[in-house]
Amino acid sequence: MTPEVRSLTGSVALLAAVLSAAAFALSWGMIGIGPGDVLAALAGRGDPGTVQIVTDLRLPRVAAACIAGGALGIGGVLMQALFRNPMADAWSLGLTAGGQLGVALLVTAAAFSGPAAVGFLQSFEGPSITLGAMVGIGLFALAMAMLARRVGTVTLLVVGLMLGFTVQGIVSIVLHFANRVGGRVFSGWNDGNFAGVMAGDLPMLALPVAAGAVLALLTAKPLTALLLGETYARSLGTDVTRLRRLTLAAVVLLVAPVTAYCGPVTFVGLIVPHFARALAGTARILPLLPLAALSGALLALAADIVVHAPWEQHFLHLNAVLALVGAPVVIALLIFSPTMRGQR
Repeated sequence: MTPEVRSLTGSVALLAAVLSAAAFALSWGMIGIGPGDVLAALAGRGDPGTVQIVTDLRLPRVAAACIAGGALGIGGVLMQALFRNPMADAWSLGLTAGGQLGVALLVTAAAFSGPAAVGFLQSFEGPSITLGAMVGIGLFALAMAMLARRVGTVTLLVVGLMLGFTVQGIVSIVLHFANRVGGRVFSGWNDGNFAGVMAGDLPMLALPVAAGAVLALLTAKPLTALLLGETYARSLGTDVTRLRRLTLAAVVLLVAPVTAYCGPVTFVGLIVPHFARALAGTARILPLLPLAALSGALLALAADIVVHAPWEQHFLHLNAVLALVGAPVVIALLIFSPTMRGQR
């Protein structure tokens, strides 16, 4: 089969899996709800308590998981192509750290705004966090893109990881000057969680992601050429500098809103592109995009289902569940990937 046919077949199968997982997530939880009651609740009928649980609590969370997972999956494909680095994603290249620093600075700045600070922080959500995360991620993405032109794959990866650890220390120092409300706001956001997204937040989450997905589609063909080197891409008439800017803009539009509303969700953008390439049987960008979007949505939904299972005590965090899946995959890639072996 051609990559296009494999992509279409895989996308149909993944879409069915995502819809099944979404239906299960709407039923599953501390209060079990039957499929018939879920459908009635979605139609606005049935017990008012059930309608509230399904439409106000679970449906926004499921939608947020699908949007966030899809966005991170597409963002991972773009970053790994742009940096020509199979280990590139928002976390390993320090972009997530940039978002954390941006939000920490914004939360701490609010502590110095006077008596209105507490009221501001108690309603601190949506556009404010999005702004802090987007600026931080954008600046760090620009810095890493400039560095990628001067160093190799492994060096860039190590720098990104060290940058992330450095920012963790800086964030701790910055939050030392925040008030208690600001500290709680940052801590709750930093855990990573789809449940904090309300129905009114979904448009603010989805619109930038949709814009980023459109940019991803527009840059897919020239990015495929860039995989074979800048010289080859230029020989086809590609403006490499403009391509980098557009791709970075797409990455920021995809990753920043997710980081803002759901926290620094890890591993999805790192491992999903490899799964998409295995399904499509090609490194070409365009066939990978729907596979990465749907695979990311499925992985995010599956992790969220585990987190919100009817446990007696709720100590599981989203990133902990994703790490149990993602870390072994990363280790296997580092050991067995021909690209990474070639960098030794």
